[in-house]
Amino acid sequence: MAQENNEDENSFSVSLKRFTTKYLSLLQISGWLILFIIWWLVTNFEIINTHVMPTPQKTWHAFLEMRSDDNLMSNILFSLKINVVGYLKCIAAALIVGFAIGLSPKVRKMFSQQVNALRFVPITALMGIFIAISGLTIVTKINFLAFGIWVYLVPVVVQRIDEVDTTHLQMMKTLGASFWQTVRFVTWRSVIARLSDDIRILVGISWTYIIVAELAGIQGGLGSLIFLGERQSNVGKVYAVIFIIVAIGIVQDAIFKLIDRLLFKFKYQ
Repeated sequence: MAQENNEDENSFSVSLKRFTTKYLSLLQISGWLILFIIWWLVTNFEIINTHVMPTPQKTWHAFLEMRSDDNLMSNILFSLKINVVGYLKCIAAALIVGFAIGLSPKVRKMFSQQVNALRFVPITALMGIFIAISGLTIVTKINFLAFGIWVYLVPVVVQRIDEVDTTHLQMMKTLGASFWQTVRFVTWRSVIARLSDDIRILVGISWTYIIVAELAGIQGGLGSLIFLGERQSNVGKVYAVIFIIVAIGIVQDAIFKLIDRLLFKFKYQ
């Protein structure tokens, strides 16, 4: 009898979970649909000038035009290359510097203020310096993106180190673990599990720096398509590229969430 009750409860839980998932998906789709309808009404009835905000039809035609005439896919891949490589370089550099500051009191006293001060530097104004150092190359754009995210990520790494559960640290000390064993089995795992959420959030900021980098010397990428649309006074192209970036960002966010669930299952238990 008890077993039957448990089976009924499990069946009800599964059914409720499925219903909730479908309901939430329906709400999300409804939200996008409402925004699309508002956009269509505002532009087709010219509440906002279509030279400022194009109609959905004009934006769609601009997308088709870019796909056939402007090598849209190759430009998307160009921007994605800058994004992925720049992000990997940024994460590697941020972990090295962040752990050095977070684990060493001497290094923290010497450099923590300087690293925190970098957050107030107008990153976009530094593009000229990066160009002067290494020229108008894709490496320059990757390094610019990596630096732009690095200044935000390093203080976060230090903060995550400070947030490591002291109970776990004391337990490792009681068990006679060395400094590096504690870092490997406690600090590193705790920081990486928490940092994955921070990295996912910073993806949105990264696209701002990618567009700025690509506008400096038109060599390809979605930024160049925005520049081209502005030069042609084709606002439809500009909006189409913006929607493409938003779509890429949504996909990237979903991939990050999936990787996070696979690597850190304990966070979702």
